[in-house]
Amino acid sequence: VQLQASGGGLVQPGGSLRLSCAASGFTLDYYAIGWFRQAPGKEREGVSFISSGDAITDYARYVKGRFNISRDNAKNTVYLQMNSLKPEDTAVYYCGVSFAYDTNYRAYEYWGQGTQVTVSS
Repeated sequence: VQLQASGGGLVQPGGSLRLSCAASGFTLDYYAIGWFRQAPGKEREGVSFISSGDAITDYARYVKGRFNISRDNAKNTVYLQMNSLKPEDTAVYYCGVSFAYDTNYRAYEYWGQGTQVTVSS
């Protein structure tokens, strides 16, 4: 079981990035996926979540209306489209896999390695 998060980088405020969470060794569609982020000195916090079969998607209040989570089953990948980025979005972003839909990071069994997102002018 392996998760590979990618797509981070340096972007100016107001810019966009698309993060990818690609899986190998298992089928992502059978699981709930969560995107979380962690800034230096802060606890890991939830960003966006999608249930197995895509019945439920949800967003933290601080990204709602700016971020969009989606899944491409043919590529076994979940995406996080991030628009209108703000400096406070700067963090390492992680994707996690859970057997059941949950917004708490402690429920997630497997994690990608994280990808750095820096929003700065």
